[in-house]
Order: sequence, then C-alpha cells, then structure tokens
Amino acid sequence: MFDNTCKFIAEMYSPDFATWLLGEPITLTKLSPTELSLEPIRADALILLQSDEVVLHIEFQTKPDDDMPFRMADYRLRVYRRFPNKRMHQVVIYLAKTESEKVYQTTFTTESLRHEFSVIRLWEQPPEVFLTAPGLLPFAVLSATNDKVGTLELAAETIDKIPERRTQSNIAAACAILAGLVLEQEVIGRLFRKDIMQESVVYQSIKTEGSDEKARKIAINLLAEGISVDVIARSTGLSVEVVQQLHQGESKNQE
Repeated sequence: MFDNTCKFIAEMYSPDFATWLLGEPITLTKLSPTELSLEPIRADALILLQSDEVVLHIEFQTKPDDDMPFRMADYRLRVYRRFPNKRMHQVVIYLAKTESEKVYQTTFTTESLRHEFSVIRLWEQPPEVFLTAPGLLPFAVLSATNDKVGTLELAAETIDKIPERRTQSNIAAACAILAGLVLEQEVIGRLFRKDIMQESVVYQSIKTEGSDEKARKIAINLLAEGISVDVIARSTGLSVEVVQQLHQGESKNQE
C-alpha cells in the first residue's frame, strides 16, 4: 500500500519529482515496464517516467530488498536497449527507517560489470525539502524531523491552502497513508478529513487494489478446490487470463 501510494503521486505530480530528483521542473510521462522486455518483470514498487531526453526510474521501498542492486542494473540495460540515446537517472527511495546495511548499497558488481545508482533514505532528509511542492508533501512526516506530529500538521495546513480540490484530496490521502508508517491513526485522523480523502484518485486506487487482491486470493482457493477457470472468472470478476495466470503459478508451486 505504501509503495503504490508513492507510485500514484509520482505519476500524477511528476514535475515535483523531476524538480527534486533531476533539478528540472519538467513534465514526465509514464513508461510501462512491458515496453522494456518480453518477459514479465517485478513492477510492484517501481515507476518509470520519461521525457524526450531522460528516463527517471524510481523504486519506492518500505523494506530493504536483497535483489535491489541487480534490479537497478537490469533496468538500466533494458532502458538502454530501448532508448540508447536517453540519459537515465535511477534512485531507490527508502521510506521506513531501518538499521539494515542494505539501504546503503548503491552499486551492482559482478566480474567486470559495475553499475551505480542513487539512494535516498527519507529519514535523513530535511523536512523543508518536502514542504515546497504539493507532490512531495506526503514525504515530510518521514523526514529527519524530531517533531513528526508538528511536521504533519504543517503539511496539513499547506494542503488546506491548495486551491484545486482534486489535488488537495489526492495529497491529503497520500499524506495520511504514508504517515501510518510513523504515527498512530488517531493523530492522522484528527488532521485529515475523511470525506476529502475519499474523493482522491489515490484512495480509490488503493481501494480497488485491495478488492482485486482479495479476489485473487479467493480465486487461488477455488483453484485448489478444482473449480474451473471460467467459473472462477465469473464468480470473482477477474478476467479469464488473470485466473489462468494464477492457475499456472499454483501449478509451478506444486512442482
């Protein structure tokens, strides 16, 4: 939920992220991971944004990932194959504070191949960085602030001044969700109105994602009972193709 919330706001407010990470207030469009390879690739925590000159690859992580260095190198080569003339900036953004050394890894090395990428640990960043643009406000509470409640209050006050209601609701919902990593729900609920958050694309996307995940779990259970793919598709609302993929995955797990 946290990683996907970050993906939504990065896509919706790409100029804010471009200013922060690239130093250029440019509008970036989404690049689908499927454009980079015929093989399925893990895409649950990443977003790829592009302009005519640059590809911005962001990985949002709540927890450290052993495969992160390899994935960054893998994506760099995939993007180079597809866009050899575009420069690329890659950054892993860690959301939750951890003592793991893995969040300090910035290179992938094997024999003669060496690839470097950037890492941002939000808990080391000054809160001021995130209070200057709407798309970055949700990260303020995760920054290096000694007063997280006060910082979230400041973010909420800034959100209240946003004139466009859709932007206001999107950012409020994202702030409330990410604040859940460091604050109690009672505090968060006091600062953000539920009716405004429920209007947001972020809230609706998370709600839809949760419903889809529940449907997938039900489908897996029905597959285990020997129910046909067509019946499961009609019962859960999932497409036949999705149910078939789940069936194939369960068959591999049993091998």
